[in-house]
Amino acid sequence: MSFMQPSYAHGITSVPLLGETIGENLRRTVERFGDREALVSRHQNYRATYQQLWQETGIIGRGLMARGVKKGDRVGMWSPNRYEWVVTQYATSRIGAIMVNINPAYRSHELEHVLTQSACSLLIMARGFRQTDYVSMFNEVEERLPAHIQALVIDDEWGALREDGKQVSEEELTHREYSLDPDDPIDIQYTSGTTGFPKGATLSHHNILNNGYFVGRTLAYSEKERICIAVPLYHCFGQVMGNLAATSHGACMIFPGEGFDAGAVLATVEEERCTSLYGVPTMFIAEMEHPNFSKTNFASLRTGIMAGSPCPIEVMKRVQKDMHMPEITICYGMTETSPVSTQSKVDDPLDKRVATVGCVHPNLEVKIVEPATGHVVPRGKVGELCTRGYSVMLGYWDDLHSTRQAIDNARWMHTGDLATMDSDGYVNIVGRIKDMVMRGGENIYPREVEEFLYTKREIADVQVIGVPDAKYGEELMAWIKLRPGASVTGDELRAFCKGKIATYKIPRYWKFVDTFPMTVTGKIQKYKMRETAVEELKLQNAASIKTA
Repeated sequence: MSFMQPSYAHGITSVPLLGETIGENLRRTVERFGDREALVSRHQNYRATYQQLWQETGIIGRGLMARGVKKGDRVGMWSPNRYEWVVTQYATSRIGAIMVNINPAYRSHELEHVLTQSACSLLIMARGFRQTDYVSMFNEVEERLPAHIQALVIDDEWGALREDGKQVSEEELTHREYSLDPDDPIDIQYTSGTTGFPKGATLSHHNILNNGYFVGRTLAYSEKERICIAVPLYHCFGQVMGNLAATSHGACMIFPGEGFDAGAVLATVEEERCTSLYGVPTMFIAEMEHPNFSKTNFASLRTGIMAGSPCPIEVMKRVQKDMHMPEITICYGMTETSPVSTQSKVDDPLDKRVATVGCVHPNLEVKIVEPATGHVVPRGKVGELCTRGYSVMLGYWDDLHSTRQAIDNARWMHTGDLATMDSDGYVNIVGRIKDMVMRGGENIYPREVEEFLYTKREIADVQVIGVPDAKYGEELMAWIKLRPGASVTGDELRAFCKGKIATYKIPRYWKFVDTFPMTVTGKIQKYKMRETAVEELKLQNAASIKTA
C-alpha cells in the first residue's frame, strides 16, 4: 500500500517570534525611525512622524488613565477610519486597556449587545458615519445598559482628553507599561456570525503583533514602504495586517478616507507614492472600473494584499498587470487567528499566486481534516482547514461554550472552511462547510463555478449559492454583476457553460444585480442572498422540507 502524504504543514522559519508588547515594539521602531513619516490621514489633512505618533499615543494613554481606565478595562472604539482610531489603538495597548472594536455599520441592537457583553467602561466614538448618527444611537441604548458607560465623542472631546493627559505623569505611564505582559488580552474583535449575535474574539499583544510582523516580512516590508490602507480599521485587515505590519517595520500607514471610495484610493496611490495597496476583491474591482483608473499612475506600487473573501483568479491577474502590483499576495485567515494563517509569497509562481491562498505562515501549523471524524485527509482531498500556534485567540470573551466549540483540546482552531492542500503545501479554499451545495447526491463547491463564470468577459463579479429544491434538495443560483455597458442573459450564460462544466454544476437560476449583500469588510453574506432568493423565486415550500 502506497503512503499518502497528509494535508499538514508547519511554517518552519529561522525568524523568532517577537516576545514583547505592542507598546515595546512601537518604542523600538520610534528609536530607529523617529523622523520618518508614520501616519497620514488624507481626509483629515493629518500627518505624523513616528516621534510625533509616540508622543500623541502617550498623551492619549495618560488621558485615559486620568479618566480612570485601568489595565484590563474595556474601551470601546466606534468610528470609521481616522487618525484618532490609530492613536487610540496604540494608546490602549500602552496602558493595557482592552480595545473593543465596534463595527461602523452597527445598529442599536448590535451596539447594545457589544457594550453589554464586553462590559465596556468607556466608549470613544465619532459623531456619526455616512447617514448614521452615533450619538443619538448611543443615547437610545444607554438607559438599557447594565452599567454606566462614559462616552467620549471624538469630534467634540479629543482636545479635552489630551488636556486630561497632563494630570498623569510620564513616570506613571512608564510604570503601567512595565506592568504589561505580551500574553495579556489587548483587543476584542466581534466576529459577524451569520446567525445570532456576534462573538468577541479576544486577542493578545502576542497574537496580533506577531501576525502583523510576519505579514510584513512576507511582503518584504522595510521602513521605505507606504501602505494605502483602504480597508476598515475596526477589522483585523486594517489594524493588524495594516497598522501592525507597518509599525513593526517602520513603514507609513496611509488612509485615503473614512470609508472606501475608489476614486480616493486611486488619488492616494498616485499622490502619496504608495508602494502597497490593500483591499477585498470588490474594492479592486471598483477601482479598475472607476473612470480615473486609466489616468492613474501606479508606477510606485509594488505589492499589497487581496483578502477578506475568495479572490477571483481573473481579477487577481488584472490587478497584477494593470495596477503595477507584480508582488501582490493573497492572505487567508479569520479574526480568531489574528487573522492570517496562510499567505502567498511575493515571488511565488504566477499560478500559485493567483489560484491558491499560499502556504502556512511562519511559526504556525495548518492541517485539513475530514469534518465528521477529525482525521487528517491526504493531499488533494477536500476537508476542513484548521490552524494551530501563536495566532489562535485566547478565546471568545466571557463565552467558554463557544470557545470550546471552536478550539479543540489540542488547541486547533476549526475554521469552518473547506480547503485542499497540494503536494507543495499550497492551500486552496473551496468554500464554507455551510456553503457547500448538495444537489441530488453531488457535492458542488460554489467557488469552482464562480471561477469558471469569471472567465466570461462581460462578468465583473459573481456569487453562486444553493437554493432549496423539492426534487434535488438544492439547486444552484448565480448572482451576476455585469461590467459597465455589458449585456448578457441567463440563457446565454447557460449556453456558455454547456460542455465546459458538468451539467449539474450549471446554475438553474440567474439574477443580475448591481451589488451584493455584504459586511462592511466586504464579506459576501450568502445567507442573505439565499433568503432573498427563496422569497423572489417562491421556494418556501421547498425550503420547509425537513432533511436529516
